Amino acid sequence: MQRICFTLRVKQGRMAEYRRRHASVWPSMLAALRDAGWHNYSLFLGPDGLLVGYLETDDFKQARDQMKNMEVNKLWQENMAEFFEEIGPAKADDSMAQLDEIFHLE
Repeated sequence: MQRICFTLRVKQGRMAEYRRRHASVWPSMLAALRDAGWHNYSLFLGPDGLLVGYLETDDFKQARDQMKNMEVNKLWQENMAEFFEEIGPAKADDSMAQLDEIFHLE
């Protein structure tokens, strides 16, 4: 099982709405993430807009590729694109800055 951590940056003026939207993620999007192998998925948002994502998956490349092909993810990405800094026309899925794991307690 791979442990994946990534970062993005949410625009300062959009953080409250970003939080609100994630309080009610579409059930079809939640099912798509599970079906694509995204397990133990969490997002953390700092006061400066730093968004840190964490998930566990058997194969991150495969899990990302599977999500990219789902219509619900395409719609979700279109709806969420306005919240992120520095991604230009790219989707957040393509702009995740993956961090290297350097320590794990287990």
